[in-house]
Amino acid sequence: MSAPELAGKVAFVAGGSSGINLAIARRLSREGARVMLISRDAERLRSAAKLIANDGGEVAWAACDVRDSPGVAAALRTCVEQFGGLDLVISGAAGNFVAPATRLSPNGFRTVVDIDLVGTYHVAKHSYPFLTKPGASILSISAPMADRPMPGQAHVASAKAGINALTRSLALEWAAAGVRVNAISPGFIAETEGVARLIDTAEKAERLQRAIPAQRLGSKADVAELALFLCTARAEYITGAVIACDGGWSLAGPSVLDAAG
Repeated sequence: MSAPELAGKVAFVAGGSSGINLAIARRLSREGARVMLISRDAERLRSAAKLIANDGGEVAWAACDVRDSPGVAAALRTCVEQFGGLDLVISGAAGNFVAPATRLSPNGFRTVVDIDLVGTYHVAKHSYPFLTKPGASILSISAPMADRPMPGQAHVASAKAGINALTRSLALEWAAAGVRVNAISPGFIAETEGVARLIDTAEKAERLQRAIPAQRLGSKADVAELALFLCTARAEYITGAVIACDGGWSLAGPSVLDAAG
């Protein structure tokens, strides 16, 4: 039997207490990585860490807001001190709510941009000095509305478009040092808080599923498998990519937007 693909690796997962990020953390752990989780909610972190430990993984956690630059730096130092290094970084902390632009407050817009975009910058910037180079991988979580607008999501689209630009900029700057920087753009993923907010009726869910080219919503496992690939040596020549995991959502026409609205 072959050794786990990420044996000996250390992964830091921002936003890892729930949803897609927790699914990624669990998948990396099952492949041998030791995992450090951060998010704002200590109780959810404790529950998430228990899931990983029950799977047989080695896990630690720290309550931290990605908007707090010194706090992110401290959490990364704790990760390195506990596990002895840092190889993989998943930056997926996010905020989201539905609000037409005319009813979106400046504070609401700023909050989402601060969590999603500024938080992603904090995680990347403060992880860089600790990363094992060459061979390190940073992976951020974007969204299709960065390129294809969706009603009620101007704040999220702006933040995610910034993440895509940041991903490409950091990939360009850090490639020679041996740090790969990529992003995943998940579409409508079942059993996530984001989809629950956007698709709040059975009728909307049915129309959306028919409109997605793959004819189904995605699963957290779909995203986790892509994340695993991008974190391994199999993807060692991929950097600066923003890869859709959306069943063709981002390729489709207005009917998909209408179905989600």
